[in-house]
Amino acid sequence: MAEGTIKRLTDKGFGFIDTGTNQDMFFHSSNVEETSFDQLREGQAVMYEEGQGPKGPRAERVRPV
Repeated sequence: MAEGTIKRLTDKGFGFIDTGTNQDMFFHSSNVEETSFDQLREGQAVMYEEGQGPKGPRAERVRPV
């Protein structure tokens, strides 16, 4: 699993992870595991798997470190 930091969360149920590269990774609240989307905070370290969504790359199986 890859690691990153939550860069931004929205009130619409999705967010973006800073992957340490020039491209942030999109994730949806339905891909959060071991906690709820509402408990995640910007700046929090997370683990995730890289997947493919209908609009491009996305993080799947997102969970706190």
